[in-house]
Amino acid sequence: MKRAFELTLGIVTSVGGFLEIGSITTAAQAGAGYGYQLAWSVVLGTLCVAFLVEMSGRFAAVSKHTIPDAMRERFGVNFFAVPLIVMFLVSLLTLGAELGGAAAALNLATGRALPIWAIPVAFTAWLVLWRSTFSFIENGVSFLGLVTIAFAVGAVKSHPHYGELARGLVPSLPHTRPSHYWFVAVSVIGASISPYLYYFYSSGAIEEKWDESYIAMNRVIAGLGMSFGGFLSVAVLVLAAIVFHPSGTDVQHYQQLPQLLSHVFHTPGAWLVIGSLFIACIGATLEITLALAYLIAQGLGWNWGEDLKPHADARFSLAYTLIIAVAALFVLFGVDPLQLTQIAMALTSASLPIGVLPFLILMNDRDYLGEHTNGRIGNAVVMSISVMAAVLAVVSIPLELVGS
Repeated sequence: MKRAFELTLGIVTSVGGFLEIGSITTAAQAGAGYGYQLAWSVVLGTLCVAFLVEMSGRFAAVSKHTIPDAMRERFGVNFFAVPLIVMFLVSLLTLGAELGGAAAALNLATGRALPIWAIPVAFTAWLVLWRSTFSFIENGVSFLGLVTIAFAVGAVKSHPHYGELARGLVPSLPHTRPSHYWFVAVSVIGASISPYLYYFYSSGAIEEKWDESYIAMNRVIAGLGMSFGGFLSVAVLVLAAIVFHPSGTDVQHYQQLPQLLSHVFHTPGAWLVIGSLFIACIGATLEITLALAYLIAQGLGWNWGEDLKPHADARFSLAYTLIIAVAALFVLFGVDPLQLTQIAMALTSASLPIGVLPFLILMNDRDYLGEHTNGRIGNAVVMSISVMAAVLAVVSIPLELVGS
């Protein structure tokens, strides 16, 4: 009975924690700019992250290692420094975007300038990290994120053109603005496959003391949780395709986001979007901050653990304190969270092979996994999507900058 409860809770929190400012804004931009045509990018990103999350959970359960810890042990400190620095910098940009998203939600709710909310939002997130346990962050905050299911309800009530949506699930060439099309596509994929997701997941498995008996449950959580989270991203894309695309309106400002549901639910719909944005971004802020602190502490061999008291892992606690303080500077200096999200998601796609390739080597190492190493399908899916996203990003980012 306890295992069934953990399974249900795991799926629920996977759904609740999937959508954040990256997924919401990139899916909205895809729908606004290209209707249903970019639905395939959401599906591709969701497929890849489902494989990566399942792998990271299986790796932690069998090897009793987190991903950064095993990378440092397997490849040495000098090699590990490269993915450590790259993943840290890219994820720091993502963290700044999430803090900005929470501040943007408060700006929409109150009308007060966005930078005013930088310190209150950062302090609130830090206080939760300082005072709470891993289970509270994983289950409690993500559970609140289930409010994002409102996007799915709104999409269904908007009566989308299901035939066009089905055609959008198959990759096709753009009719207009090709460089922007591919830039948005890689941003959508980057929002789905952000490395912090599977780094956080593997650390959580160690925090909760998983063993090999959790392998089957892990597979279900990764498959169902990530798939339904991807479904919610498609719902946002559908709403944007209905609300913005017919008039040729691009989503360029976060102030436009409440329109996604206000046409269905009127004033309550706008508040649903604002509430969803705030809760999702706070949840992602907590997860990314912890993931970066895990990355540093495990990579340098420090004592770590969210369930430990701060004095028992002082360097780990100091790490997440400094990380969230630095990320808050983006909001304090007035950086637009939507623009920061676009940059962070595109760079995430461009850097995917740097983090994914060493991880796949670990997933095929019998010294760590014994009989539970990867199969050919898992290796092929993750590597091909990661390389494709990186190539598209490297080509489309300069073109997008020149076009802009």
